[in-house]
Amino acid sequence: MNIKDFKIQWFPGHMTKAKRMMESQLKLVDVVVEMLDARIPRSSTNPMLKDLLGVKPKVIAINKTDMADSSKTELWFNKIKNSGHPVCKVDCSTGKGVKQMIAAIELAAKPVSDKWIKKGVKNRPVRVMIVGIPNVGKSTLINRLVGKNKVVAADKPGVTRGQQWITIAKGLELLDTPGVLWPKFEDPYVGFALAATGAIKEDIFDWEQMVELLIAFLIEKYPSDLQTKYNIDLETSDNVGAVLTKIAVSRGCLKAGGRLDMDKVYQLVLRDFRTGRLGRFTLDEP
Repeated sequence: MNIKDFKIQWFPGHMTKAKRMMESQLKLVDVVVEMLDARIPRSSTNPMLKDLLGVKPKVIAINKTDMADSSKTELWFNKIKNSGHPVCKVDCSTGKGVKQMIAAIELAAKPVSDKWIKKGVKNRPVRVMIVGIPNVGKSTLINRLVGKNKVVAADKPGVTRGQQWITIAKGLELLDTPGVLWPKFEDPYVGFALAATGAIKEDIFDWEQMVELLIAFLIEKYPSDLQTKYNIDLETSDNVGAVLTKIAVSRGCLKAGGRLDMDKVYQLVLRDFRTGRLGRFTLDEP
């Protein structure tokens, strides 16, 4: 079994449409927040964004840190920070790190604000957009930033009709639509990582093959988590099939007549991984 054999049924039209929409939205904003999944920081980065942004300021927010290997998250955080990008760790479900993210946006926006002040324009808000791949938590973050006591700003002249701006902090307005970036699946490992974390729909890849690749990864990198979670004993000779069988027996995944229900096992492992019940894992090495 080799990740190089993992294929994604890719639709170029999706990416073209997303790119066109992103280009029109980016013209409206001063600062972009790119959200990454802490479990797959490299795979959830879209190289296309760099070309689209040009010199526009960007802040990187690493989300879902509660589901990732904390030691690997720290390594990724330092790697991104050392590359010169403003970066923060957030947990959108609890709000942890959101204040630090706001501060990073304000700092990144300072050159923009200073430029407006030099032109004699006072109280002009900095406009922000949140972008990222599907299912990385953009909408959850927007909902948390908006909160109950925030107000929706009126449509501004020159702004595309229907676009609304939401005040998220003093002097900061957020475009209410999260930007979706569709990844290009040239690297089979990126396709696997995105599939495993639920960033792409299951009807464009072989999900059973993906679960088998995931089990192979966990056997190699996180064997103790597998053993503890499913109460099984791993032996050095165990292949993926043997491990899935042990999980099936341990969890009583049976059909009528006592036959093992392997479909149920695949679904169980995938659900446990995606919800964090299986453990905290990082698929991308720093």
